[in-house]
Amino acid sequence: MYYRLLSLTLLLTNLAFLPTQSHAAGLKAGAAKIDITHPSKKVVEIPLLSRALVLKSDESTLVIVTMDVVSIGEIGSIPDDFQENVRARIERSLGIPSRNIMFNASHCHGIPSPKSEDLTVEVIEQAFSRLEPVTLRSGRAHEDRIQENRRMKLKDGSEIDVRHAYSLPANKEIESTGPIDPEVGILRVDKPNGKTLAVLFNFACHPIQGTPVSSGDTSDMTGYAAQVIEDNLDPGTIALFIQGCGGDINPLAYKDVDHPRHAEVYGNMLGLSTLKGIRRAKPNDDQRLIVVNETLSLPRSNLAPRIAELEQYRESLVNGFRGTTLNLRQFIHLTNKHNLAPDAPSYHISRYLHDEALGHEELKIMDANNKAAMNTYLGNIYRMEELTRVNANLRLLKMHQQQNVDAGKRTVDVEVMALRLGNFVMVTFPGELTVPIGLGIKKRSPHPNTFVAGYTNGYIYYCPTADQLKNVGGAQEDSDCILDPQWQEIFEAKVTELLNRL
Repeated sequence: MYYRLLSLTLLLTNLAFLPTQSHAAGLKAGAAKIDITHPSKKVVEIPLLSRALVLKSDESTLVIVTMDVVSIGEIGSIPDDFQENVRARIERSLGIPSRNIMFNASHCHGIPSPKSEDLTVEVIEQAFSRLEPVTLRSGRAHEDRIQENRRMKLKDGSEIDVRHAYSLPANKEIESTGPIDPEVGILRVDKPNGKTLAVLFNFACHPIQGTPVSSGDTSDMTGYAAQVIEDNLDPGTIALFIQGCGGDINPLAYKDVDHPRHAEVYGNMLGLSTLKGIRRAKPNDDQRLIVVNETLSLPRSNLAPRIAELEQYRESLVNGFRGTTLNLRQFIHLTNKHNLAPDAPSYHISRYLHDEALGHEELKIMDANNKAAMNTYLGNIYRMEELTRVNANLRLLKMHQQQNVDAGKRTVDVEVMALRLGNFVMVTFPGELTVPIGLGIKKRSPHPNTFVAGYTNGYIYYCPTADQLKNVGGAQEDSDCILDPQWQEIFEAKVTELLNRL
């Protein structure tokens, strides 16, 4: 009942930030980029950048900042006061309302400079100083070769996800995998002479492919994609990657152990696919600039009951280990023998035929005993792998339960932006939205070119669907979450309202 009442009494704050709009005659834009790679990094695969696009109409100004960082505050190296500080400094220096400044994190896991705040202020000011008349084109591209949904549904009805933090279950336990969103949303900003000034491209995937060198710094596959786009358009073009609903989307073959990890291949593929869409982008039938920024109050979760259940399950796993005569070396030795020749693992088949003729069964008995010991040992391995998953997710649940208790209130306030840039429409959210959220918003939107940006204007961890949150403790997205399942209904109602206002 509490959350039903809450959903009916949402905070519609910041109403002073009413939509503003303009048409082509007054639309100007400027763009710039700046290196924010940590200066101590000796190996840099591809640098981390802050990029800024300023769009100015006769009535309002919008700043879009994209950063090659894991998040805007909360986790990673960008401090919690970064967004507030940059907004305040830009409002003082340029007069742009703070809530008209948008920050999107690519969610790459590189390490940015400790001077990222100063550098980001500088790049916004540079972009503002370069304002010139522009026209907008919008479009989309398709790329389905580089990402996979990291969630897997098991035959017992539960779900797990693909992480380096723990192992995957046996193949026989897997029933199905989840969807991806192969769409690339594109906004092309052109100068009066038809040359490109900037490009926004929106895509949903964790950019965590990494580098062949574990100590290397990288803006990952999305950094390479932006570089490909910039290198193949007019000189000076700025390509801004906007991370979408990538919470449950990994690079393809994320757990590959047979090839060095390198983001360039996937980045090149994404960049080239995006270029096709950029070149097909159609002129917008109007050039409206509409900016809406509202604060939404969402319910926090109570994770205590699920924590207690998982702790009991963990105890049952520990108590379920069985003794066996084998050690790891013996297990591998026997596994190789039995897989190579299941009917005659311990010697050539002629020995088995010889014993059978004489009525001797010593080899068969030994093989059967070894097979039973192998199955027990294998069962212990699977139990150990399950235990690592439970331990990893329990740590997340306990951390977030403490955060929710320490917060002192049962809700968390988040920014939700709605933007209309010509025919290009985007809604934003600070969490790691899973791909079903984005697919649903696109399907229901009254605007054909609607896209969704997660990781924007703050960070509140993973935000899976209400259905996925029935699986709390089974996958990272469900466990690394501070929200009650009611959050989805509240958020989507607000999105519908905002889209209808654009």
